[in-house]
Formats: sequence, C-alpha cells, structure tokens
Amino acid sequence: MSDHARPRPASALLASVLDQAASSLTNIAVLVIAARVSSAHGFATFSMVYLAFTVLLGGNMAYVGQAVVLTRGDEAAAGACRSAIAFTALAATVVGGLLAVGGAVAAAAGDGRAGAAGAFCALGLVLPIVLVQDGLRYAFSTLRRPGRALAADSLRLVCVVPALLALPRHSAPGLLIAVWGVSAVPALLVGLRLAHPYVRGVRADVRPYLRRGHLGQRFVVEFAVGNAASQLAVLGLGLFAAPLAVGALRGATTLFGPLNVLFNSVNAFGPPVLSRLGTRRRTARAAAVTGLALLATGLGWGAVLHALPDHVGHQVLGATWGAASGLLPASGAQYAVMGLGTCGLVTLRVLSPRATLPLQVVFSLLSVALMLGGYAFTGSALGAAWGLAAGSALKAAAAWARVARTGPGDAGRVSAAPAPGPAGTS
Repeated sequence: MSDHARPRPASALLASVLDQAASSLTNIAVLVIAARVSSAHGFATFSMVYLAFTVLLGGNMAYVGQAVVLTRGDEAAAGACRSAIAFTALAATVVGGLLAVGGAVAAAAGDGRAGAAGAFCALGLVLPIVLVQDGLRYAFSTLRRPGRALAADSLRLVCVVPALLALPRHSAPGLLIAVWGVSAVPALLVGLRLAHPYVRGVRADVRPYLRRGHLGQRFVVEFAVGNAASQLAVLGLGLFAAPLAVGALRGATTLFGPLNVLFNSVNAFGPPVLSRLGTRRRTARAAAVTGLALLATGLGWGAVLHALPDHVGHQVLGATWGAASGLLPASGAQYAVMGLGTCGLVTLRVLSPRATLPLQVVFSLLSVALMLGGYAFTGSALGAAWGLAAGSALKAAAAWARVARTGPGDAGRVSAAPAPGPAGTS
C-alpha cells in the first residue's frame, strides 16, 4: 500500500462531485451523439441495448461497488479493491460471453431483428472493458483517491465523444455500441495504472463474492426493486411491443440528464450532512427545503426544454426529436417529483433506514404497472411517460408521508445500505 498523503477533505469532496459530473456528462453525450448519427429506429435499438448495459452496470455497482466502499483500513481496502476489480472482470466476461453468443445466434436466425441482435452481440464483446473501467471508480473511492477516478473518467469522456462523432450518419446500432465500448480502453488502462501503486503486493480473492450472505446480495435486491424493475420494463416494452417508444422515452429523459448530477450528489452527500443536524425536525426541514429546490429546478428545466425551437431540438437529438419533444411535459413532471422524492428517501435513510426497502419494492413495482398501463391505455409512449411521472409522484408522496410518521426515537440511526436511487426511473 502506498504511503502517499491523502488529499484534504475539501479537495476530495470537490473531486468526487466533479467525477460524478464527468460520468453523467459522458452518459448524456453518448446518448445525444447516438441520436444525432442514427435514424429514429436505429436510436431506438441503440437505446434498448444501452438500457440493458445500464441495468448490468447498476447490478455490478450494487453487488460489488456498494459493498467494497464500506471497507475500512488501508490494507483491507487494498485487498478489497483488487478483489473487486478481479471479480468484475470475471463476471463481465461470463455475462458478456453469453450476450455475444446469444446475439450472434439471433442474428444468424434472421428473424427481422438482426440489428438489435448484432448490437447485443457487440455489447457482450465490450462488456468487460466498460464494466471494469466504471468499477474502478468505487475502488478509488475506497482508497480515498477520488482525484484518480476523476482523471480516468475525464479521459473516458474525452475519448468517447470524438470516437462517436467520427461515425457516419445512420450508423448501425452494433457499430455504435462497439465504438462506444472500445473507446473506454484508454481510460481503463490509465485507471488500472493509477490504481496499481495502492493494490500491488496484495492477493485478489473472489470467493467472498460467491458465498451466500455476501453484503452485495442485499444491495442488489434493493437496486432490483428500486431501479432495475422499471428499466427492464422499458426494455421489455421495446423488445416485445414498441421499439420506437423506447427511443422516444430515452431521448426525452436524456435532455434531463443534468438533473441526475444533482440527484446523485444528494444521494452521495445528503446522508452524512443530514445526520450531523442532530434532531429529527432539523433533518426533515433541511431535506424538505432541498427537495422543494430540486422540484423547482426540475420544473424550470422542463419549461426551458419545452420552449426549445424545433430546429434546435433537431440539432441535439436528430430524428428522435420529433417523438421525444412530445414527451417533455411528462418527463419534466417526472423529474420534478423525482427531486422531491429523492430527498424524502435520503431523509428516511437517516431517520429510519429499514423503511426505504419496503417503499422501493411497492412503489417501484407500481411505477412499472402505471408505465405499462399508460402505454396500453393510450397505445403511445406519451401514456407510458405519464405513467412513469405518476409513479414517481406517488413514491415521493409515500416517502414524505413515512418521514412524517417517523418517531423522534428513530433519529440519528444511519444505515450502512447504499443511498436510495431517485424516486423514479430515467
């Protein structure tokens, strides 16, 4: 383990926020550029495959990342980080191999979805690269070196943007996925090099990840009911019903990507700040003020996007703008209440940690039902978008109702669980 001095708390906090911003900006840039260089149908296919990657990324974050960041002690952290990187590489290779083989078989069958099959095959081939590169962020967090995560993730952004912009118009979804994945190689190599001084000389042991009772198993359940269920429902909507609806939904929510930086910052830094306020009343009041500020920000950003001229929208999202623009009022409402709900869930994590999982289970499944019900009722992506907005609103209301019922004796109990996701899906 290296003896390099740790960065000051203020510098570490700034690096963590900037790293989150770089990661979110990369995600926004990928989707915006993909929309610009694709046809509407091509972007819909790309969105389905990218959504599948998002689910796999979130599952890895929950199973590996959220568990490893709880490690304490320099030597223990070094071993945990090396083991986490090794397990991520191994698991991503296995899952990626299955995706690649399945996609190749489906493409060879020629059932009319060859484009989607080829894109899933490409995702399988690049999955170890992109998952390990992203997973290094949690290793650097555990090692208390967020500046190194920022360096690697900034390089990721710098590489992926020109790589995708260099593609010709109407590029196949599989080519988009392949270029996006391969462009992560420089950031992966730099990240591994930056991590090496802190993990050299320690053994990697993946066996704890395979044992029953591993802490990540609890975290992945919360992720599954809190985020993955709605994302998989959108993916299912595209695979079995309306692929173009997925492109429209992803196009609209991509425009609200800057708000995700705020939500993720609240999730990351909200609990320790709130836990220092002492009383239940002060904790709830500070969280409520923050939630109302996020609500107003969401409504304001939604109004700005709704007023965007069509020619500007086409410059941003290309052919997908026509379908996505009609969903902006619904997506704006969803993101506004997501901000309020995120603060409610973070407050519960501080005041009554065990209350978050039941809320996530019930209201995430309700959001899925409302999304599918909205699509079935209207036969359009607009109905699905309003269903998601209604689900997010109900989850936010339930979270704050539960905060109001929390007794004074619950205050001050901080959970070891991962921060809850936003009160909705993006």
